[in-house]
This record gives sequence, structure tokens and C-alpha cells, in this order.
Amino acid sequence: MSILSLDLGTRTGWALLGRDGMVTSGTVDFKNNRWQGGGMRFLRFRAWLDEVHSLAGGFDQLIYEQVCRHAGTDASHLYGGWLAIVAVWCEHHGIAYQGVPIGTIKRFIAGKGNADKAAVIAAVRDRGFQPADDNEADAIAILLWAIETRGGMS
Repeated sequence: MSILSLDLGTRTGWALLGRDGMVTSGTVDFKNNRWQGGGMRFLRFRAWLDEVHSLAGGFDQLIYEQVCRHAGTDASHLYGGWLAIVAVWCEHHGIAYQGVPIGTIKRFIAGKGNADKAAVIAAVRDRGFQPADDNEADAIAILLWAIETRGGMS
């Protein structure tokens, strides 16, 4: 089974369990420049999903960090946009998708549901990964959660 996990945001963290059993990960930036309309980041995100799907030879499941509260209105609106693209894109491609609450991921990887960014990064590094930032660390943690809990089914 191939799984893509995402920490959705302007700087999206991602991790992929490929069909070969190898894990790859990184971040991708969807920040607009001053000459782009507000929807361009979402068009680039959708194109990026297409590209990852193609390069990976497809994936069976997409799991993302489910955020229930945001500090600001802009962040909330943007998250809703990312989530809408994920839902529509997965439905279109017949790919199962699921959100995992932040506390669940932090408790799984770092032992505390309110662990800070440094603790999550350290826990992911303890598992042998070298995330560039907290976004990539979160995506790796989500992927490890999905693998080890079979998507919460264990």
C-alpha cells in the first residue's frame, strides 16, 4: 500500500510511503508572489498532487493533519482551501483520505498530545529521519502513525 501524508499549509510538509516500501519526504511552498491572484496557490497545490501521484505510480491513501482551531482568520480560510482541494482531488481519483487530529499525532510520536515543535522533530529524528523543519516532521509523524496503526484501525 502506498500512502501520502500531508501537513497542509502554505509550506506543506509531505511524506510518501512508496510501493517499494521506501519513505521519502520534504516540503513544498505554495506562497503567492505579489502578481498572483489568491487562487493560484490552490491551483499549484492541485498540480503538485497530480505530479506526486504520477511520479509515485499512484498512491492508495492520503492522510492529513486535521486542524480544528486556528489562531487567525486568514490561516483558517487557507486551511479550508487546502482541505477542499484534498477532498475534491481524492474523490476525483478514487483515493481514500482521512484527517488525523493534531493531538493524536503528537501523542503517538512524542508521547504528549500537546508536545511542542521541537519535541516532534526530536521524536522523528529518533526514528531515523532528518526533517528539514516542523512541517516535514509533522508529515513524517502522520505517515508513521498511519503505518503503525493501520490508519487508526489497530
